[in-house]
Amino acid sequence: MQLIFEFPVNPKYSFDNFVVCSGNRTAFHFAQMVMDGNSTDNLLYVYGPPGSGKTHLLMAICEGLAARHRESETAPAGSVPCLSFKNIDDIYRGEYPAEAVSRLAEKFRESPALLIDDIHCIPDNANLRVELWQVFNDFYSAGKKIIVTGLYPPKELPGLDGHLISRLLWGLVAKVDISDDDSRRMILKKLSADRQVMLPDDVVDYLLVHVRRDIPSLVEALETVSRFALAFKRRITVRLAREALDFHHDPTHRSS
Repeated sequence: MQLIFEFPVNPKYSFDNFVVCSGNRTAFHFAQMVMDGNSTDNLLYVYGPPGSGKTHLLMAICEGLAARHRESETAPAGSVPCLSFKNIDDIYRGEYPAEAVSRLAEKFRESPALLIDDIHCIPDNANLRVELWQVFNDFYSAGKKIIVTGLYPPKELPGLDGHLISRLLWGLVAKVDISDDDSRRMILKKLSADRQVMLPDDVVDYLLVHVRRDIPSLVEALETVSRFALAFKRRITVRLAREALDFHHDPTHRSS
């Protein structure tokens, strides 16, 4: 379940509260292997549609590495950095000059891992691609962990040169796919339990029929229904869910 988070990492999203299902089990297993060092591969690329759990896995790895650093007397101070290319302007402000000191390299200096989210959002800029390749190659050559996420398989990633695409294929590659209803049900039930919300099975089925089936839309619907139930001090039923969604789309509508 991938939501929109601000970095640095929110520790609420860990391996323990990741909903494992048939479509993400391989990615979950690979992520644990890389973080724990139980694999000869230190490179992992995870891809899949929005809301499928890519960012959650990346944050879980980041939090796990940060926890180990906090326990190590030799580790540098501070958290493990993690960068989403959706937020790249926080570093570059829209300008990507060819500089002697790479801003990407500075961000990840002394980091035990290179953690990059949303690589498909990389701007189409030659200087930035060179910086990314240099940082990536430095971490790879040093045997450090590299975890990258994106929407597409490596060969379909826009804005990357062939060298980096080829290098991504050298490591572990896993697709996350939660497009089946059983996975969606598991995620909705887990999210409602985390919020201490009683969500009956028939309400879950109703949401799956009447709401867009991507996870962000289902999560928004769950939030809408739970807020509506709290506001009117009513238990969640199919009738309430229908009223809540109607009210959400037409605020002039009033519950009877």
